[in-house]
Amino acid sequence: MKDDSYIQRLENVVKQMLTPLKDIPFNMVIESMTGKKVLSFLSVNQDHKEVLLALRESAILAGNEINKNGILRSRPNEVGNDIEPFIRNAMNDLKLNACVPSGKSGKKKSTGYPDILFWFNNNPYYLECKTYNIENVNTTQRSFYFSPSDEFKVIYDAPHLMLSFEIYQAGEHGRNHIYKCKKYKILSLEALSLDVKYEFNSDNKRMYSGQYGTIILLEEDLA
Repeated sequence: MKDDSYIQRLENVVKQMLTPLKDIPFNMVIESMTGKKVLSFLSVNQDHKEVLLALRESAILAGNEINKNGILRSRPNEVGNDIEPFIRNAMNDLKLNACVPSGKSGKKKSTGYPDILFWFNNNPYYLECKTYNIENVNTTQRSFYFSPSDEFKVIYDAPHLMLSFEIYQAGEHGRNHIYKCKKYKILSLEALSLDVKYEFNSDNKRMYSGQYGTIILLEEDLA
């Protein structure tokens, strides 16, 4: 049986874990997780100037293509899932070799940060695709997040950028709204301030087997 002092120390550790960490720089987090550096995007760097111009053209091409028919979704926060192919296609039309990034195994992953890896003059760049609407752009609504993973999709030292479209509701189609783009923003994420909030989790085996702390009170077939 554990003594009271041990239990107290353990409770204190848990309490510390539950205290959110605030204002951690993005570049520090990425380097700690992956060993890869977040390179600064510099306005005096000629390659970076050309990349910014290419991203501007990509944003215009993708936004115009989206606005031809709009994106059908029931909620605005779902639209972000649909813009990535438009952006990737526009970038590839401009010969930026945009693709879905892979983890260390080389297997491409469509989910998780970042959305796109592209190349310019044989140098890699990461790009995240987002949307926002004018009603929540200045709120504290959580809109950017990622978690550690054995297959985290950052395997190069590179600048980390974001292309985000301001969307608006342009009409209705059945049960869905029609969303179109009004504006875009291109951001560098290097010094983005991040927060960390821990969570506790379990799995089906531990929940339903009755062998890892849960107690099955009643179980029977219905057929």
